[in-house]
Amino acid sequence: MPGPTDPVTTALSPGGLDLDAMRSDVRRGLSQPQKELDPKYFYDERGSDLFEQITRLPEYYPTRAERALLEARMPELIDEIQPASLVELGAGSASKTRVILDAMTESGSAVQYVPVDVSAEFLEKTARRLRDEYPAIRIDPAVGDFSSDFHLPAIERRALFAFLGSTIGNFSEGDAVAILTRIAHQMRADDAFILGVDLRKDHAVIETAYNDSAGVTAEFNLNVLRVLNRDLGADFDLSAFTHRAFYNAGLHRIEMHLVAKTPQTVRIPEVGDFEFLAGESIRTELSHKYDRGTVATLFDEAGFCLEQWLSGEDEAFAIVVGSRRWNRI
Repeated sequence: MPGPTDPVTTALSPGGLDLDAMRSDVRRGLSQPQKELDPKYFYDERGSDLFEQITRLPEYYPTRAERALLEARMPELIDEIQPASLVELGAGSASKTRVILDAMTESGSAVQYVPVDVSAEFLEKTARRLRDEYPAIRIDPAVGDFSSDFHLPAIERRALFAFLGSTIGNFSEGDAVAILTRIAHQMRADDAFILGVDLRKDHAVIETAYNDSAGVTAEFNLNVLRVLNRDLGADFDLSAFTHRAFYNAGLHRIEMHLVAKTPQTVRIPEVGDFEFLAGESIRTELSHKYDRGTVATLFDEAGFCLEQWLSGEDEAFAIVVGSRRWNRI
């Protein structure tokens, strides 16, 4: 047992994740009547690369729709906000972030960029590229999991906090409110917040986006099992599971599953043995679709004021601008 002055060390996975927390998450998720895994475990370096491929697929509209909005509206918004720093939750490769950084550079306000992501290896690769591309901006990456308490380096103010890609849709309403509340607690009075949300639309368009013809999304889905095999010593047979994604109209969300092809037992050291029936699934991701009313409710419950709603003519996607409401936090 460590003494009062001894450092407490945490065992980390190759991707920099807390292995004890990972085992706890996996044990809890696979013990549910509907087995599930936290989608954050998709995102080792390989998973992050696969997701970047998904964003370039013809069927996957959200990234194109969001980028078009950012390109159209960011110059004016940045001129209005004049942020010295950009703090981005779930930064990934920061491909869309460059639109914001370019607008900040053009406005003369840019000082600092703080990308926050759960994958340490992918984050560092992104930071190296951005330091070359934006030598005048200080790049301060922060490894963190925004689904729990996260820590940031010193932030230059005024700050713009960004949570893009409709990542908020991966969480239940309660968890989404908790995440937004954590973000609000990191903000000061004059900071601003932008949130990307995928909007409700024809179900066929949505389902096609998560069932691409090239099979990249299926490969991305299976990557979570690779991560468990590598990091936890699990013995998932990836060929024994198949990708399935469908739109749940009643709950306004895509559900992504891995379905067992045959009866099987999976062993995960220090976690447990898990039985699968043929046709039984692991739910690996949710992606909620929103309208203005549901986003306004999330903002209100998290202590944000909804300042602007920016969407394209096709109403496929929206960028929501907010500020922290101090009397609610």
